[in-house]
Amino acid sequence: MPRAVRLHTEVSGSGPVSVVLLHGLFGSASNLMAVARSLEPYFTVVRMDLRNHGKSAHSDQMDIPVMALDVVAAMDELKLASAHLLGHSLGGKVAMQVAITQPERVKRLIVADIAPVRYGRGHDAIITALLGLELRSLKSREQADQLLVKDVPEIAIRQFLLKNLMRDGKDGWAWRMNLAVIAELYDNLRDAPSSEPFNGPTMFIRGEVSGYIRDENRVPMMRQFPDMHFETIPKAGHWLHAEYPAIFNGLVTDFLRADGSI
Repeated sequence: MPRAVRLHTEVSGSGPVSVVLLHGLFGSASNLMAVARSLEPYFTVVRMDLRNHGKSAHSDQMDIPVMALDVVAAMDELKLASAHLLGHSLGGKVAMQVAITQPERVKRLIVADIAPVRYGRGHDAIITALLGLELRSLKSREQADQLLVKDVPEIAIRQFLLKNLMRDGKDGWAWRMNLAVIAELYDNLRDAPSSEPFNGPTMFIRGEVSGYIRDENRVPMMRQFPDMHFETIPKAGHWLHAEYPAIFNGLVTDFLRADGSI
């Protein structure tokens, strides 16, 4: 029987309505700090580390449904009967799963650059490279960066991944994320969320050059999310919230405030 684990949460702002922010694969709550700051004048903002990420509990179970259970359990702990949900990438899948399975808990849903489909294996090179780092002999984060250059040539992605590397005692290093389980159960994370509809207000935001949400995804997305708004940020890639924060944050704030509660 799947069981929820306790998620690390960070709360800011003091608005009457809450917004829950969920990061993507290999990320943590800190990835969505800029979004949180833009929402704090209007909402109470809750950033969560997904299981096996950041400061949240580790588990040998990991799939979209159980990660959605974690989010609902964290909302229960915070006494949030309902909230807006925003998820990027893997966090978007988890947010969709919460909305589909427990729609009464979700006021408005925002999904950033991910579709409700099963994806191919797009992270094998990264996973192999990270598993190949010999942490016991690693001298510094700079050395780790140099060792990853061949397999992960983009410096921004390397810097993002290496945020997970932490000191383990005086001389050693360890992964903050549960890399072994993420690698073992990666196929589960490629799955689509459940296929039932969510009838609440939903906005999908894609990056124009990302490729994660394709034009052919839009018709089935509209069937599953009939009250759907769709936005494309020109020239943006998968990290659209970091590449074009003013545009992204403006879309998010306007959509969430449109419910009339703020």
